[in-house]
Amino acid sequence: MYRASLSLLAGLSFVPGGSTAPTASPATLIASHYTGKLFTLTFTPSGSAGSLTVGSPVTGCGTTPAWLELYSADKTLYCFDESWNGSGFIAKYSVGSDGKLTLGSQAKTTGNSVHGLLYGGTDGKGFVATVEYSPSTLTTYKLPLSGSTKPLSTLKFTLAQKGPNSRQDVAHPHEALLDPTGKFMLVPDLGADLIRIFSIDANSGTLTSCGSGKADPGDGPRHGQFFWTKPDSTQPQILYTLNELGNSVSSWNITYPSGAGGCISLTKLQTLSTYAPGTKGGPTTKAAELRTFGNFLYAANRADQTFGSQNDSIATYKIDPATGKITWLEAANAYAYYPRTFEINKAGTLVAVGGQTSSNVAIINRDPATGKLGSLVASVQVATPGRAGEEDGLSAVVWNE
Repeated sequence: MYRASLSLLAGLSFVPGGSTAPTASPATLIASHYTGKLFTLTFTPSGSAGSLTVGSPVTGCGTTPAWLELYSADKTLYCFDESWNGSGFIAKYSVGSDGKLTLGSQAKTTGNSVHGLLYGGTDGKGFVATVEYSPSTLTTYKLPLSGSTKPLSTLKFTLAQKGPNSRQDVAHPHEALLDPTGKFMLVPDLGADLIRIFSIDANSGTLTSCGSGKADPGDGPRHGQFFWTKPDSTQPQILYTLNELGNSVSSWNITYPSGAGGCISLTKLQTLSTYAPGTKGGPTTKAAELRTFGNFLYAANRADQTFGSQNDSIATYKIDPATGKITWLEAANAYAYYPRTFEINKAGTLVAVGGQTSSNVAIINRDPATGKLGSLVASVQVATPGRAGEEDGLSAVVWNE
């Protein structure tokens, strides 16, 4: 079940038949690009369609900004740099009412951070955790950020043996996923086929390894999302993981410890392809991202071109609200090439898709009742297109709500 509070987007709302109705004011989004720039996009509704405009870029997140974490209540945005040159940055921005970004502070990192978020402290925002893909590390920092910030700790991951996929030569952590209670951090490791689990000391920011969930060989778990089969519980009962190498989604039962000092345990329920039964992706397809909203789950496929030249797909599943099990619903047009990133607005009526190689942001209708994605509402190119299979183009997009 979707846990964030639902609010209507100041942009478009869904009406039956796939059309859209304008609301009072435009909406803004924030996108990052592998040229080292961040952009504010303005989405303006117009009848059943709309338009996207791209504002002037800002810098400050190093050479290769890869991931954005927006904290709407604080009007702050954190950006994480994937620079492969032995150093990088974490950058904090303030977000204006018009979506304009103002650089606040920076901290140097060891580079190659593919994901990061805040955790711990008295308010859940006392520390930063990042994961480094090639160095195979999980690194923490104490807030606030400054030019003198140094790593608080660095955990190095290793493999007992190489995996069946050629990319599984070393551990490759791909996300620092904070559980909703704030007591645990989960790290999907693409190289090790593990969901690594850490307990959090909120006061010190210390992360202590306390177990793992074992994916199938060659799955390559990349990102995760939580789901509640018991809506009134503070603890989710299901974890979904997106498997980049296996082009699949797995569901896991989550068991929380009954007392202090224990650890989450994971039991895998099922794994389904990100393609319709009887079909599969090609030799270069790579699943990229997953999202849940209500009783639906979505997963982006890169380089499958299911909907024609440079038009990839988003897999859509129905979730059984009582068990968390998923069933295939359909493939939807992503209106983008290499959709590395996508996010659903809080009203559940629109999806913003970031095409990495096409370097476009596409806004797509979503029917909250059926969960199906529909027509293209607006699309705009951001900066320069990328090259298929390369680390360039557009890296992330988020709604500014």
